[in-house]
Amino acid sequence: MVASQKKGQLPTKICATCGLSFEYRKKWRNNWAEVKYCSEKCQRNKKAVSS
Repeated sequence: MVASQKKGQLPTKICATCGLSFEYRKKWRNNWAEVKYCSEKCQRNKKAVSS
């Protein structure tokens, strides 16, 4: 599905912690629907967000 798309056409999401957009990565191939954070740092700091 995603493997045949060009780099500029990959799906994106918004990070739940920092609010920046991030693109699909090959290592997230099996669980892209469950990915919420752009990095491990954002995942570790998820409770520090004040909204």
